[in-house]
Amino acid sequence: MIANPAQYEPLRLRAKALHLNGLVAHWSEVGDAEWIALLLQWEEEERAHRSLQRRIRQARLGHFKTMADFDWAWPKRIDRGAVEELMSLAFLADATNIVFVGPNGVGKSTLAQNIAYQALIQGHTVLFKPASQMLGELAALDSDAALRRRLRHYAAPDVLVIDEVGYLSYSNRHADLLFELVSRRYQNRSTLVTTNKPFAEWSDVFPNAACVVSLVDRLVHRAEVISIEGDSYRFKEARERAEIRASRRAATKSSLHKAPPS
Repeated sequence: MIANPAQYEPLRLRAKALHLNGLVAHWSEVGDAEWIALLLQWEEEERAHRSLQRRIRQARLGHFKTMADFDWAWPKRIDRGAVEELMSLAFLADATNIVFVGPNGVGKSTLAQNIAYQALIQGHTVLFKPASQMLGELAALDSDAALRRRLRHYAAPDVLVIDEVGYLSYSNRHADLLFELVSRRYQNRSTLVTTNKPFAEWSDVFPNAACVVSLVDRLVHRAEVISIEGDSYRFKEARERAEIRASRRAATKSSLHKAPPS
């Protein structure tokens, strides 16, 4: 029997929360054992780790460069302070939307992925989806019931990242579906959007769509809009890799010319 049951009650409640029913059933026999606290800590840490890994898989973030490797000096213009503040996730408290606007290759998706990953670490649900894939999937559904289910799926995560809006043009139906999704999440959950088009050009992305003005208005109300200017970092990396390969070839060629005849 435990000499002072009240002293070990917090541990028993932790065991109960973990559904360790066998341990709870025999608590009076082992509840004061020194190994109990360590066992509970191991179980909690392992479950937290498995939960994070499961949510990472479900989020479909893919591979991305961490903020430690982000080259802040490359963009010609970026509000680093605003981006770093977003990493605190304070915007989730009032369901603020985030929009990264800028040309190809300046790191919009990387920033969105890092914010989404931070949200996962903090226990939030996240889904990362390219705009073309998400809208194409929704538009292809041939029944109202299936469409409603899929809209609920996209409306549910604490953070939804819609990547690369503006790289393709869409029909009126696609525009209506995006408006419906943004409206469902409006003031309830945060949506992160990356786009290469300023909002004034979204009428080119959704030509002839009557809801474009309402879509933009709903998206940017109480939103943080981060504009990024600069050249493509991917082009920079490709050029550097080409220069390295050329330098290696030149060094190899030089060493062959200098080799003494056998």
